[in-house]
Amino acid sequence: MSRLQDFGASAMSTDAVRQRIGAAAEELAARHLLAHGLRIVERNFRVRGGEIDLIAKDGKTLVFVEVRLRSRSDFGGAAASITVRKQQRIILAATHYLQAHGEQACRFDAVLLDALDAGAVEWLKGAFSA
Repeated sequence: MSRLQDFGASAMSTDAVRQRIGAAAEELAARHLLAHGLRIVERNFRVRGGEIDLIAKDGKTLVFVEVRLRSRSDFGGAAASITVRKQQRIILAATHYLQAHGEQACRFDAVLLDALDAGAVEWLKGAFSA
């Protein structure tokens, strides 16, 4: 059975199914981070021109987390999908968040998934910098 069928594709639009898969990937990533001592402070922070999937605290460090799920590696897998343009959009959103919540030490992490499986989680601390 395909991943879309797993999420009820026959009764839902493709966009709705993708949203459900994305939400499941973000939940899996959040659980992984929680298990490693981080505290989730916000999910799906959006501003015009950018979005951050998860915002967490790692001690005193604020962590902006991009969650990427890729079932195929034709174009380089999940890590390769975080392009310079995507990084710029995350940095834009992070700048807005820091302006609203006060400047503080921060980093940009990525949680990469090749499947919706807790054993398939790869966490890249400091995946990129501003």
